[in-house]
Amino acid sequence: MQRSSLLVILIFLIGIIYIGRLFQLQVIEGKSVNPINSATVKIEYDYPQRGYIYDRNGKLLVANQLSYDVMVIPKEVKSIDTLQFCSLLKITKEDFLRRFNKAEKYARWLPSVFLKQVAKEDFAYLQEKLHKFKGFYIQRRIIRNYPIKSAANILGFLGEVNEQQAKKSEYYENGELIGKSGIENYYENDLRGVKGKKYFNRDNLNRITGSYKSGEYDTLALAGKDLTLTLDSDLQQYGELLMTGKRGGIIVLEPATGELLALVTAPSYDPNMMVGRKRRAFSQKLFSDTINNPTIDRGLQAVYSPGSPFKIINGLIGLQENVIDERTAVYCYGGYRYGKRKHEFMRCHCGIYGRPVRLKEAIAKSCNSYFAETYRKIINKSENTKIGFDNWSNQVKSFGLGNFLGYDLPVGNKGLVPNSKYYDDRYSFGWRATTNISNAIGQGEILTTPIQLANATAAIANRGYYYTPHIVKRIGDSPIDNSKFTTKKNTSINSNHFPAVVEAMHEVFKTGTGKYSQVKGIDICGKTGTVENFAIINGEKVQLPDHSILIAFAPKENPKIAMAVFVENGGFGSTIAAPITSLMIEKYLTGEVQRKHIEERMINLSLKETYDKQLEKSDSLETIKE
Repeated sequence: MQRSSLLVILIFLIGIIYIGRLFQLQVIEGKSVNPINSATVKIEYDYPQRGYIYDRNGKLLVANQLSYDVMVIPKEVKSIDTLQFCSLLKITKEDFLRRFNKAEKYARWLPSVFLKQVAKEDFAYLQEKLHKFKGFYIQRRIIRNYPIKSAANILGFLGEVNEQQAKKSEYYENGELIGKSGIENYYENDLRGVKGKKYFNRDNLNRITGSYKSGEYDTLALAGKDLTLTLDSDLQQYGELLMTGKRGGIIVLEPATGELLALVTAPSYDPNMMVGRKRRAFSQKLFSDTINNPTIDRGLQAVYSPGSPFKIINGLIGLQENVIDERTAVYCYGGYRYGKRKHEFMRCHCGIYGRPVRLKEAIAKSCNSYFAETYRKIINKSENTKIGFDNWSNQVKSFGLGNFLGYDLPVGNKGLVPNSKYYDDRYSFGWRATTNISNAIGQGEILTTPIQLANATAAIANRGYYYTPHIVKRIGDSPIDNSKFTTKKNTSINSNHFPAVVEAMHEVFKTGTGKYSQVKGIDICGKTGTVENFAIINGEKVQLPDHSILIAFAPKENPKIAMAVFVENGGFGSTIAAPITSLMIEKYLTGEVQRKHIEERMINLSLKETYDKQLEKSDSLETIKE
């Protein structure tokens, strides 16, 4: 009798425990259970329209098109005619097994992309036949389309979410599309929209038995936001045309706002190459091209010595430090002697021999001697060389050089503006201003990106301040609301020092190195540059053809455009960079180019032979900076 009572009590207690646990799972915890984690729930996604992208004038740059993916839920796949299925999808059995195993490894009960972007002409036929193969279905997706074959470096491209990303994300599933580069990446959360979801109950035979919790968790798809860029597509395309057959970059800014009007890199590629079934073959070709590097944005990522345009900044610092004024004179005798040894002589090609050179003429004629002396005075103003050098370094950095600018594109290079520690580490025996005298003319350790130089030019055009460069003007119907792009950033130079330098930059295009690239009716202010270019070929340091560069803004008063042009191995700044700059300015400010002979010459000018000769010298060519 006592044993039977104990048995009844035990059964009663076990029942209470089971009932309590079921109540906890179904009632208490059930309210917060995510149905996506339940194997008894099937989820169907409704993919939203991704936001469209327009240029500043409303021209459509990025649109959408329908795509169809074959999806698989591995757990639902039972015995199927594999050969017939492979024939239907035009794949091999080995390919089938590879794709299926990958999906099964990710998650047996969740949908995965089995075959992406089925051709439109095959869609109807597949839709009709696919019902025979349980566990497979067709999912409609949105992929990109580029009406204008331009600005691939700015727009970026989409790519698939991999398994690791999917497992970490609460939003993305394996195989879905996500922005991988450019604007598509930086503004992914705005462009992607929100997926719609429908949840369905399944029985033990995986049959749909109805809506999960009467659609309580179901959501509608929300379209992504459209973006309006600061980009002028016509100017962008024109810059790309001018850079045909060349390597380098063109950066164009609106000084009053920091808006990027053009961001040209050359060579580039058609953005449609990164869409569709052929994307994989094209991407392998593009990313494996380590000679032309078409996927590298030279305007943001390539670093170059700034050359003679850097003299402008040294001149401004010299004025700020009161070591020179507009009347300070330096005598040039074909170069600048900064030591007793034979090699301690900086050559100069300004053409002014044995007579006084002052600031305006020094900038217009690009006198190395003048700026070498100015640089030495700046560094030696303090009794302690290190303090003087760090003061110089900080003032250079106030123009946005030597660091990431904070623009709204996901790639870049911060370049280099050395400080005293840099040289302490490099020269254990000590150093002085003449040790790094090449910094005076932008040929020392200074490294800049084209966008940094364009931004510094905008700061000069504004007489002492700049706005962080940015590429997006509006998100949806609202102007971009980010204080980072609307806050004025001041340089360390007082505004009263800029007029003299601006007048000198105007003289460059009147009587100086840019005089043959004048545009009638437009006052252009600029500075040409010819940057020495060295490389390691077969273990030896070899000098290659110089880079052609130029910075400019226009018009002189109330500037509307500021820019920097870099043409790799283009020679003198006056021969290639200057004509390209003046054509871009003329195109933007007047709407059309009158100087057709210069335009045709620049478009047809190819440096391919120069680049090919470099490759002939060595299979391995490593560019270095000096």
